[in-house]
Amino acid sequence: MDKNFWLERWEKNNIPFHLEQTNPSLVKYQHLLTSIPKSNVFLPLCGKTLDIKWLLSKNLQVTGVELSEKAIVELFHDLGVIPKVTSIKDLKIYSAENLSIYVGNIFSLTADILGSIDYIYDRAALVALPKESREKYTSHLIKITKSAEQLLITYNYDQNLMEGPPFSLSQNEIFTHYAYIYNIYGLDSFDVPNGLKGICPAKEEIWHLKKKS
Repeated sequence: MDKNFWLERWEKNNIPFHLEQTNPSLVKYQHLLTSIPKSNVFLPLCGKTLDIKWLLSKNLQVTGVELSEKAIVELFHDLGVIPKVTSIKDLKIYSAENLSIYVGNIFSLTADILGSIDYIYDRAALVALPKESREKYTSHLIKITKSAEQLLITYNYDQNLMEGPPFSLSQNEIFTHYAYIYNIYGLDSFDVPNGLKGICPAKEEIWHLKKKS
C-alpha cells in the first residue's frame, strides 16, 4: 500500500472513512485535549475531518498533516476559510487563524518544522496503516511531537474477515508500539454499529496515552 492508494481514493471520492459528523468519542473525551488553554492539537493523516472544525470551535490550535492536497482544499472550502499557502522543503502549508495543515508525506515532517505540540488526536491514522508500516509511523510520531499526550482511536476485529484499511489493532500491538514511553489507559470499547463497512463485527476502542514521568 503506497501513497497512490490514498491519492486515488481522494481523487475518486472513495472515502468511507470520512465521517459526516464530529466523532462522538472526541466529544466525550474532549477534556483530555483541552486541559491546557489554547493547546495545540496535532491530527496525523487528518483528511478533511469535521473534527477540525469542532476543535477550532473550542478555541484550540489545530495542526495536521495530510497526503492529499485535494482533501485539504476541500477542508478549507468546508470551513469557509481562504488559506495562506506556503511551502517548506517537500511540504506545502495551508494555514489560517489557529489552523496549519502540512500537505505531503508525514515522514517529511520534522520536530523543528512542526513546532510545539500539546496533544495528538489519532482517529484514523494508525488504523490506516498496514502492519509493516506501523512501527515506523509510531516511532516517527513520538519523535516529531516529543511524546505528546494522545487520544487514540482504534478498531479490533477478525482481520481474516475483512481486508483493511481500517486495520485491526490488538491491545498487545498498541502496547508494543507505545508502552515503553507512555502509560496506556483503555477508556472505552464498544461495538461498531452494523460492523465495519457492513462486513464484519468490530469493536471501536478508545485509548489515552500519557508520557511516563
